[in-house]
Amino acid sequence: MTVKRFLLGLGVGVSIGLWLQNKKRPQNITPENALKKVKKAMQPTYHISGSWIHMVPETVTRQSIDYHVYRGGISTVNDNGTVQYEFLVETNSGTIIELEQL
Repeated sequence: MTVKRFLLGLGVGVSIGLWLQNKKRPQNITPENALKKVKKAMQPTYHISGSWIHMVPETVTRQSIDYHVYRGGISTVNDNGTVQYEFLVETNSGTIIELEQL
């Protein structure tokens, strides 16, 4: 009876430990959600006519810090025509790391 209780306790402890370990890992947002966040941030200032995003994250270094990012682009329209922007958005939080006019 004690061995069964010990094994049951061990199984429960291991299960809880694995569950907590997975909860502590940062979860990446989907590329689609990252693109939505960028478009929402740009919407008040720019008239967006098109957008794209790479589905595979990459690692970039900015100011000696490594970031896991999605790379994408936004097309906007103004009085002078179409303007292209390229962006890097952080995969965990959706924070725009870089926005550059091409």
